[in-house]
Amino acid sequence: MKQNLVWIVLLLVGTAWILMRNNQPVPYQKDSGLIFGTVYNITYQHDTSLKKEIEAELHRFDGSLSPFNDTATISRINRGEDVKVDSFFCTVFRRSMEISRETKGAFDITVAPLVNAWGFGFRKGEFPDSMQIDSLRQFVGYEKVSLTPEGKVMKQDPRVILDCSAVAKGYAVDVIAQFLQKKGIRNFMVDIGGEVVVSGKNPQEQWWRIGINKPVDDSLAVNQDLQTVLNVTGVGIATSGNYRNYYYHKGKKYAHTIDPKTGYPALHSLLSATVVARDCMSADAYATACMVMGLKRATEFVESRADIDAYFIYTDEQGNFQTYMTRGMERYLAQ
Repeated sequence: MKQNLVWIVLLLVGTAWILMRNNQPVPYQKDSGLIFGTVYNITYQHDTSLKKEIEAELHRFDGSLSPFNDTATISRINRGEDVKVDSFFCTVFRRSMEISRETKGAFDITVAPLVNAWGFGFRKGEFPDSMQIDSLRQFVGYEKVSLTPEGKVMKQDPRVILDCSAVAKGYAVDVIAQFLQKKGIRNFMVDIGGEVVVSGKNPQEQWWRIGINKPVDDSLAVNQDLQTVLNVTGVGIATSGNYRNYYYHKGKKYAHTIDPKTGYPALHSLLSATVVARDCMSADAYATACMVMGLKRATEFVESRADIDAYFIYTDEQGNFQTYMTRGMERYLAQ
């Protein structure tokens, strides 16, 4: 009788322990580190850290699309080697060509020679003169490169080189988001250098809050003053601006956004473009294209698109900050 009573008590205690454990919320993991020359921060709801697997995926991505990696697929293509592209490169290339056509060349991954010449690329150039710019423009243009069904990149001119920096980081965010989803993770935020994908809810069981920085000249990225905060989930977000990557030459500011058509840094009143899209790769490319277009053309472009929303910060004639947003963007503004 006593023995039976002991077993019953043990069974009840064990059952209670299992129920208590099952009722405990799954914790959120927070992983961070360096990749692609920038910082990543990833928050996700899971029992254990997946940092090793995440970094393995990021390094595999780096081996495809980083022009700073001499063995990467894109570097080998730029050297003219006969390379069959991998799935990462193929996805980025095809989406880049689509967005180049949509933006009438404002976004263009063949702009690399000009970006390098101005000192913002993976090959450091010196301050170019107009003759050099005109020479480089001859082999810049997304129409000058194509991808065969067999996975080979074809160039109209061997001097065409590619730089996917304005889209690859956004796609890397998508890749990690897809990795987490395959693990059955629904609540997460992936942030690589300010390009973001959010899903589900944050640790406070609310939508994720993503800040948009004020476009104050800040080459060291120490200023964290916010212009506004977005309350979002289930989207990709990217911001492009000319307030961090720039330099002065003879008293004039030159920023990293190069207009593929003119060959010169885009100089507009538009200081910052934040785009919300279904995926971060698209948001990244569209944000860059908007910075090339300038305020008027960019506003017309985003107003014509039902699949994206945008938030622009620009200066008026008096030099004061002003903002513009699409109607759909208003629902994301945090109260």
